[in-house]
Order: sequence, then C-alpha cells, then structure tokens
Amino acid sequence: MEFTTEPFDLDEAPAHAVVAREVIQSAELDAVDVGPFGNTAEGGADRVLAAVDSLLRSALASGATRVSLQVNVIGEDAK
Repeated sequence: MEFTTEPFDLDEAPAHAVVAREVIQSAELDAVDVGPFGNTAEGGADRVLAAVDSLLRSALASGATRVSLQVNVIGEDAK
C-alpha cells in the first residue's frame, strides 16, 4: 500500500499526516516506510485492509481533505 494525505504543508507536518503515519506505524504490518511525500506499508491482506480503514477514518477526522491510496496485491496473496 502507498498513501499520501493532503493538504500539504512543507514547513510543518499537518495533524492529519501525523495521525495517518502513527496509524500505519502502529499497525501490525511487515514493513513500513514513512517519507515526506509518500508512505508505504506491506503486510497480509487482512492487516493491510484494517490499517487502510483506520488510516482513512483517522486522517479525515484530523482534517485531511484528500487521501491518495494505492493498494497492490503481490506474491502468494495475488489469487
């Protein structure tokens, strides 16, 4: 999964971005990479979908006006 939240603020991370990153970092996923312009996470389908649900709800509740999200299925889960 890869995601970004908007609106952007290059001077300081907005509340919605901080909350979204905290949600993903605390989820039980296999790998998480947090960056200034995009974030990625990997894990099993159930855990990723649960994290996406929490991410969307938390980011929108914290002021995000847009969440761009891409989910790819790879490896053994790609059935």
